[in-house]
This record gives sequence, C-alpha cells and structure tokens, in this order.
Amino acid sequence: MGLIAANLFTTVDGSAERPDQWHFPYFDDAMGKAVDRHTGRCEAYLMGRLLHDQWSQYWPGNDTDDFAEFINPVPKYVLSSTLESSDWAGTTVLRSLDDVRALKARTEGTIGMSGSLTTVRSLLDAGLLDELVLMVDPIVVSGERRWTDELGRTPLELTHSEAFPTGVLHLVYRPVRGA
Repeated sequence: MGLIAANLFTTVDGSAERPDQWHFPYFDDAMGKAVDRHTGRCEAYLMGRLLHDQWSQYWPGNDTDDFAEFINPVPKYVLSSTLESSDWAGTTVLRSLDDVRALKARTEGTIGMSGSLTTVRSLLDAGLLDELVLMVDPIVVSGERRWTDELGRTPLELTHSEAFPTGVLHLVYRPVRGA
C-alpha cells in the first residue's frame, strides 16, 4: 500500500493560497534539498483541479527547471469531479476519494503532493493522508486561504523538525489515527 505525502509552503498564520507572492525570498539550498528529498521518493503525484490547471499550462515542454525533469514523466493524478480528461501526458483523472483509496492500494511507494489545499483537507478528513510536510515561512500574510480552513479537529504527531538558515521551519507530521 502506498503512502500519500503532502508538501505545503505556508506561513506562521497558516496562509498557503498564494506562496508565489511571499515564499521565494525564503527559498535557499537547504529548502531545495528538502523539496528534492520529497519529490525524489515519489512514485506518483496527486493534485487538485486548480493546481492541475495551472501546472498543465506551465510544465509540459518546460525543460528549464529541475522540477520539470520530475513532474513531466511521473504518473500524475488529479482529484476532480468536473475535469473530464487532461492533455498533460501521464495524467489520470480520479473522480472520488474512493478512487484515491484504490490508487493508494495499488501503489507501492509514495504518492506526493504539493499545494492543493482543498484536496489536502479532504484527504486528511478521510484518513487518506499519511504525511504532512510543512515549510513554515517566517512571515504573516493575513487575508489568504489557510491550509487549515474548514478542517476539523486533526491531531498530528511531529516526526521531524528542522530550522533552515532563512528562518523557515521544516516540519513533518503524521496524522494520529483514532485520536
């Protein structure tokens, strides 16, 4: 059975909607290595519809970034009840959380994620997310959606913590089942 691991860039106040607006001043080699460790273990990648729509316009044909070397060939899955199909090579549309369960059951390794706040919350609520990796930037950005919005009580166990030179906290949590 596979493991679903979500990686989120967030702020001290939990903002996570538009990391492109505040995240990059904190990105350094230490964070790059942590992100590489996350993607390097992924057998597949899961995303929500909004992220798919953004990335499927940017990454195909892009060969100017190391992430393109990962994301273009890896099997990709989109959780969406409205998307019919994707032109992005190697992309499969999953219609429901039951489809995600089936994907998890037939995958041997890690199914990675990045962003996709609604999908992360849905997976946490359904008990399908196995690992939550937070890159907490030392900034408050009020007014954005937070990754915790509309999320019920969700106990988490800290399994790893590290502070990067830029002040970013790299935190890895495992949901506590049955708590």
